[in-house]
Amino acid sequence: MKDIQPIFDPTKGYPFIIAGPCSAETEMQVMQTAEQLKENGFEYFRAGVWKPRTRPGGFEGNGKKALEWLKKAKKELDIKICTEVANQDQTKMVLDYGIDIIWIGARTTTSPFAVQEIADTLYKEESRIPVLVKNPPCPDLELWIGAIERFYNAGIRKLGAIHRGFLEWPKSVYRNSPIWAIPTEFSKRIPEITMIHDPSHISGDKELIEYLSKKAINGNVFDGLMIESHYKPELAITDARQQITPEELYKIISNIKENYIL
Repeated sequence: MKDIQPIFDPTKGYPFIIAGPCSAETEMQVMQTAEQLKENGFEYFRAGVWKPRTRPGGFEGNGKKALEWLKKAKKELDIKICTEVANQDQTKMVLDYGIDIIWIGARTTTSPFAVQEIADTLYKEESRIPVLVKNPPCPDLELWIGAIERFYNAGIRKLGAIHRGFLEWPKSVYRNSPIWAIPTEFSKRIPEITMIHDPSHISGDKELIEYLSKKAINGNVFDGLMIESHYKPELAITDARQQITPEELYKIISNIKENYIL
């Protein structure tokens, strides 16, 4: 896979940052958060439109309505929009709404059939939209790489992998254990791929985000970070504990850049 291409413009600075709320909850929340992130220099905005929940009855996203909000943010603020897809219908919908980057969630990565369905849809639609693939919850490097290969075989060349940690028992201080050796080995086997670290889902706690971000960037494996940011985290419907404000994010990234160890 030597012809894999970088997803981000290397002239824009390092590390690359994708930031935004766990979920697109309301139009106001999307616009307020996106505006504050743009004001702080962040140009890649993430928000979940469909939210797979462990048990039924919880908030599962706003779907098509939320895509309208993301489209508005993209147009009015001149930012790039990233969201998650899990099946063929969702993939077609985000293409219709001009989403810039899609990611595959950890649970979807565990299903080769679901991944292949999304890859086949992109192939049929002749789309070359960049695709990021989160690691599966289980510490299975082959499953993670296999998902990447399915998109590569569908003609996608702008590919990235998101390290969001792994489920382990007994639980540690982290929501999902980082198991740093796995993304390190991934990078050795496919060095061309864009590697992104997600400290929000690994930590489950905003107090650990700066530490994990620094560790990831100083490890020289990752090209960027995906961090959950909400204009008022205490009001978030999902994952409130792991979200930070755009101002807090700016301080963390500025500190990382200032103290980056070559």
